[in-house]
Amino acid sequence: MSFPKGFYWGGATAANQCEGAWNVDGRGPALTDVTTGGSVKEPRYVTYIDKDGNPQKMPSMGAKLPEGAKYAVLDDCYYPNQDGIDFYHRYKEDIALFAEMGFNMFRMSISWSRLYPQGDELEPNPKGIEFYRNVFKECKKYNIEPLVTIHHFDTPLYLEEHYGGWKNRKLIEFYDRFAKTCFTEYKGLVKYWLTFNEINNTVMFLDMFGNKATDQMYQEAYQHLHYQFVASAHAVKMAHEIDPDYVVGCMICGITFYPATCDPADILLNRHTWEKGIYYCGDVQCKGKYPTFAKRLWAEHDVHLDITEQDLIDLKEGTVDLYTFSYYMSTVVTTHEVTDKVSGNFSAGARNPYLEYSDWGWALDPKGLRYYLEKIYDRYELPMMVVENGLGAYDTLEEDGTIHDPYRIDYMRKHIQDMELAIEDGVDLIAYTPWGCIDLVSAGTGEMRKRYGFIYVDKDDAGNGTFDRYRKDSFYWYKKVIASNGADLD
Repeated sequence: MSFPKGFYWGGATAANQCEGAWNVDGRGPALTDVTTGGSVKEPRYVTYIDKDGNPQKMPSMGAKLPEGAKYAVLDDCYYPNQDGIDFYHRYKEDIALFAEMGFNMFRMSISWSRLYPQGDELEPNPKGIEFYRNVFKECKKYNIEPLVTIHHFDTPLYLEEHYGGWKNRKLIEFYDRFAKTCFTEYKGLVKYWLTFNEINNTVMFLDMFGNKATDQMYQEAYQHLHYQFVASAHAVKMAHEIDPDYVVGCMICGITFYPATCDPADILLNRHTWEKGIYYCGDVQCKGKYPTFAKRLWAEHDVHLDITEQDLIDLKEGTVDLYTFSYYMSTVVTTHEVTDKVSGNFSAGARNPYLEYSDWGWALDPKGLRYYLEKIYDRYELPMMVVENGLGAYDTLEEDGTIHDPYRIDYMRKHIQDMELAIEDGVDLIAYTPWGCIDLVSAGTGEMRKRYGFIYVDKDDAGNGTFDRYRKDSFYWYKKVIASNGADLD
């Protein structure tokens, strides 16, 4: 078993989870910089000062900043993303480690507020421009192709506070400027771009609230998505004008949904879940138009969108060149009452009796990845990349500096095997960049103990540690996989 010649092997990170240096060299704050650490049992909080000057905090999921309040960093709170794993100062060391494994692709993101500290400036921050140029040059030194996410959950805090974030059409203009800067400044250094990370999460997250998600929440979510669709389409068109060799993709949070029973009500619910959670965003970005079922989704919550005729033209002219997605798990949907439920990665559902689950409640389902690849490729017939996949687990740093993680190797081996089967079935899969190739701050919980990497970073959940890097057993295993182009998985 081996993969096509020229297949991209690598790993993935995000600026807000690994860079740190949150207030260094002119960078402005993002929402993650005022988001506290949490755990699997304790939610993360966003901190602020209310209109009367009192320090407050609210859940990071779904809560709104009260009238007259301002986001703030509080002295008695810990903010893990502010330091990340200090990639900002250690990127040369980290990229050298990626090269040692044999990476020929490294997925990373650009922090919007490092280039535009507030987000609405007319000119970028020169030190931010220089930092990413140096990172890309370092990648090129080792023949590593950067795969760059333009927006990975890090809208500048100023835009959130003063414009209401992506609920405001003005953000399309600001994103256009940001994207154009990226495309022009890094021409010749970057070929592959992704417009928005896991864009579909905006609506999928509302399912967490169940019946508590109001029509107004859906109105704002679908409007938010529409403005991002337009911004994405602008970016694709702009990229092709600046450099015809640019390849621009969407990025979807990929979850395989199964019906719990053969009850027709479950089968129909499963179809509708795929439409709402997966196809809605994929269809707009890959086909350039809203799907037929969009009207049903909008009608369910009395949604009325601000959509112009020019928007529709832009969507049609700005379809993506490739489809990329994250995949960690599958979930089960049903219309029936269930008592045995699980939750993980912001999703919840009935327990699947045929699968095992991780310590964080994630279903371990490599066949679900194959199913997703074949189903999506059949729908869009675009080249595909698996740009996130991996196992968050507890790792132990032994006294001799080793880390034994056979559970991670087993997880990835099985997923790689099913990717190969999908390729044999005709899927044009061109890249695999597993998530958190180096340990970083968890997006969901803010923890460090939930580790994904092939490289261990000595930092704990309270921010203590040397930040030194150590190779795990999976580091050497993945190096062997890459050297054999996926043939040697032992």
